[in-house]
This record gives sequence, structure tokens and C-alpha cells, in this order.
Amino acid sequence: MSIPSPAFRSRIREGLENATLQEALQRAVPSFLVSRSKAFEDLPDAEAVRDRARAIRAHTIAHLDRYLEQFAREVERRGGKVFWAATAREACDYIVNLARSRGVAMVAKSKSMVSEEIGLNHAMEAAGIRVVETDLGEFIIQLAGERPSHIITPAIHKRREDISKLFQKHLGMPPTDEIPEMTAAARRALRQVFLDARMGISGVNFGIAETGTLVLVTNEGNGRMVTTLPPIHVALMGIERVVPTWEDAEILLRVLARSATGQALTAYTSFLTGPRRREEPDGPEELHVVLVDNGRSRWLGTPLEEALYCIRCGACLNACPVYRAIGGHAYGSVYPGPIGSIVTPMLGDGNGAELAYASSLCGACQEICPVRIPIPDLLVRWRQMRAGSLLPVWERIGLQLYAHAARHPSLWARAGRWAMGLLRRLGREGWLRRGVGPLRAWTAVRDFPVPQRPAFRDWWTSRRGGGE
Repeated sequence: MSIPSPAFRSRIREGLENATLQEALQRAVPSFLVSRSKAFEDLPDAEAVRDRARAIRAHTIAHLDRYLEQFAREVERRGGKVFWAATAREACDYIVNLARSRGVAMVAKSKSMVSEEIGLNHAMEAAGIRVVETDLGEFIIQLAGERPSHIITPAIHKRREDISKLFQKHLGMPPTDEIPEMTAAARRALRQVFLDARMGISGVNFGIAETGTLVLVTNEGNGRMVTTLPPIHVALMGIERVVPTWEDAEILLRVLARSATGQALTAYTSFLTGPRRREEPDGPEELHVVLVDNGRSRWLGTPLEEALYCIRCGACLNACPVYRAIGGHAYGSVYPGPIGSIVTPMLGDGNGAELAYASSLCGACQEICPVRIPIPDLLVRWRQMRAGSLLPVWERIGLQLYAHAARHPSLWARAGRWAMGLLRRLGREGWLRRGVGPLRAWTAVRDFPVPQRPAFRDWWTSRRGGGE
């Protein structure tokens, strides 16, 4: 298999040629970057806060077993139930069986990337249980039969005109592209879902170990409806999302909203501790926290461990020139963008190593990451560990020869002179317009400049000889 694979190349080409997608990305992504920059400018000691956030994530992941055990113990002490899911299949089976045992026919679901990761909707629908996404973005792509294209804004690839057509088709909405009217149509469709659902499923942004509290961060009230109205609340949480204390959670909340949407704090930041108590008028009768491993633990203590620091803000996607060119669906994975290119092959069956090549390694993702994950370094690490095996034989041999020549200066010099001479002979009027070998892909879309005389090595030698 070459890198990228034919399927990946096809998705990239579709993204680049999709005028609707390109228009949607150009409308949305730049505004995120402007808002994020302004939000951090207004945060006192912003860089120190980022340093502290990174230190919290590093400490937590280094002692993950301890904090997970404390978190689970506190959840159960307050009346909740904890299920440890080693795989996506185990997580889905537990939730499906729970729904069946309680006679659940319909589930109201808040936004959860982990549920996308484990294929929960498909598993529940296969069991005859209706699942309704209630986050507006997720609701839109569910109607469209698509998967999210962004970690934070799942329908970022949709224009209002596209959404209007979807709502006219599925909700019977009169023709309009006015946002208030479209929002009202979605509310009318979802209101009865909240009232009828016997189970609510949510994600978890952070789980606070010291009290077993779930932290949910949303900009829509659907998260609170899903977690309080149905008699059963199921919270899906990746095992890395635990934090030791409330103080630690507060620091991470400072950087999460600012990085994700440019807000000091999201419209709804909810703290849920246990199911409804006897003296409380509302809330779920049952709370089930499903802790999902799905491959995460096998990377603890490895050079890729830092990817588990991620707080899923999506900022690296907004900064990435590759994501901004091809969109999220081109990656063919639940988690797109720079961090997704690292996380995807870490989870489940480990597929997706070729995504490590979907990066220019420009470093914009590391610069914008609120917890300073060295994303380019981790991408290179993936290339070294796994993706190299995907290279065609000729390229692997070529890289081995390159490495050998680079370690021997005299051989490197002779090879360089030979290569430059060949390129000059193939070029016309200073440009190579039809390359050979590895240059063929380059010259298919751009011209390659012919090396000029003198070569840098010769020029440098002459300057040194001249006393410079």
C-alpha cells in the first residue's frame, strides 16, 4: 500500500473538489481562530495557565490507575454504577443490555465523541432501540446520515442552505434559511423526544476523582435535558478524562472553552454528582458511568502517552492547513485533524496509521494546543513506528540509501552532484515540468526548480577558502 492509500487519496480529492465544503470551511474556521486569540489575550497569565493545565494532565496520566479507582469509588459511594469497558464491544453490549432490561424504546443522546468511537448508535439501532441526537450539530448530521467532521462543531461542513433543505425534507419545515426559524423547527422536533425518552446518554468532559462528579460542557441546554429528564442517565467517559480535584477541573475549564469556541466559559457547564437523591425534585433515578478503555491503556508509559493529555477542544483542527483544506470526512476516522491522526491508530483495532502523513508538520497545532501536546513529534513517531511499513518497497529502499549516504559526507557530496547534474539535463528553461520517480507526483501539480550553479556546498567551500 502506498501513502496515502487509494481510498484516502479519493477522500482528499473529494474534499478539495467539494465547493460547498470549501465555502463552509472558509466561513467557519477563521472565526474560531480569531475568537480563540482574543479569549486568551483576556486571560491573565494565560501562558502560565496553559503550563499548569499541561502539568495537571501529565500528573493525572502518570497516576491514571490511582485516580480512576478513586473516581469509580466516589461515583458508587454516591449511588451511581460504574462499568469498566475494555473494548468498544463491551461498552455497547452493556448499554444495549441495560436498555433492554429497562424496557427502553427510545434514547435521547447528548454529544459524545466516545459514542461515535465505539459505534453505539449503530449497536442500539440494531437492537431495535431508537436513538435521537439532541445536540443541534449532531441532530443535523444524523438527519443527513453522516458522521461528525469536527470534534467541537460536527456540522461545520454544512451551510445554512444545506441545513434548510434537510429540515424541509425531514421536519416538514417551510422553505427558509433564517437561523431562528430553523432553530425553532429543531426545537419542536426534539421537545417530545426529551419527554418520551426513558434513557439519556451523554459524554463526559472531565470526571473529578475526589467526588465522582461528572463535568459536562455544552453551549445548548440539551445536555441538561438529557441528563436530568430521563429516569436513566448513561455517561460515556474515556478513561483518560479523569482529573484529580475540583481545582484541577477549574484550570482545565479555563483553557477548554477558550480553545474550542473562544468563550471564557460555555453557556452550560454542568456538574453532576450521583443520581437523584430522595429530597431532590428531579434528576435520573439511575446513573451508569461507562469507563471506556478501547486501546488507551496500552499506550501508557510509551512515547505516545502525551496524546492522552488531549482535552478534545478541537483547536488543532482549526489551526491545521491540511484540515482546513480537506475537511474532517477526508480522514475517514471519528477523530479528524492533527490529534485525530495520532489518536485514531491508538484506539480499537489500531487502524489509521497512514493518517500520520496527513500533516505538513508546520507546528501550528502544537502552538495552539492548550496543554502543549507536541503533536508534530508524535506524528513523526507514528511514521517511524507504524506508517513506515505502509511505504512501497522502492520508497523504503530509497530512504535506507538516503540514510546511508547522509552518514558519509563524501558519498553524500558525490550523490548530490550526480543528482543535480541529472536534474539540470532534464530541465528546460530553469524548470523541471515532468519529473521522474518521486518527483513525478510533485510535477503533476507544480513545476520543480532546476538546481542553480554553483551548488551550495561548492559556494560554501569557496567562501571558507577565501577566509570568510
